[in-house]
Amino acid sequence: MHAAFSKLGPIEGGPEGLIAALRDALGPDGTLVMPSMSDDDEVPFDAKSTPCAGMGVVADTFWRMPGVMRSDNPHAFAAVGPMAARITATHPLDVPHGLDSPVGRVYELDGQVLLLGVGHDANTTVHLAENMAGARYLRPKHLIVLEDGTPLRYEYSELDHCCENFAKLDGWLDASGQQRRGIVGRAQARLMRSRDVVEAALLRLGQDQNVFLHPPCVCDECDEAHAASARSVGAASAASS
Repeated sequence: MHAAFSKLGPIEGGPEGLIAALRDALGPDGTLVMPSMSDDDEVPFDAKSTPCAGMGVVADTFWRMPGVMRSDNPHAFAAVGPMAARITATHPLDVPHGLDSPVGRVYELDGQVLLLGVGHDANTTVHLAENMAGARYLRPKHLIVLEDGTPLRYEYSELDHCCENFAKLDGWLDASGQQRRGIVGRAQARLMRSRDVVEAALLRLGQDQNVFLHPPCVCDECDEAHAASARSVGAASAASS
């Protein structure tokens, strides 16, 4: 679940009240999952204390609540319910949204994606599809990790770009009837299967691997992604020759 609490309007009980309502809707057999990523790549991540204010007040409230599990990773997710331990189990630092990650495990468990007051630009499941498609726009990233108590810089590459064009999922999923829309409070809400998001994205990525990137000279992040993709293609061509 991804949410913008400010878009929902006043809710009795605040963020805790919304979380309680979601848990009631899921029932005892359901598992609630939210992003819980670190806000600062320059500071070592601690699952017990590192905030995730950048994910919104609901997500930053959720991981602090009793019984909620949080993965020990700067790309963390938090979860509560029967599948929480499985979803938040150890996952790699260098592939934040692959199959071996919380968002990948929700996909494999045939979970759903709920967007409250946000669009698909906040939908991390689309990044899973990019990984599965083998997208080439890997950009250099780094994290600070603790090794035997010593902070160390960890270098890696991540699929990264402006996510504005993830909004294309609206048209694709609406056309196939795979996305339910409604109003929660004052906000637009979207509900869909994770597998439907991935299937729709994989289909279009198979036709055009840069389908989610802006054309050149529109967005600096997407320009960097285009350049990274071109470098990757060039390196692959050189290796094959």
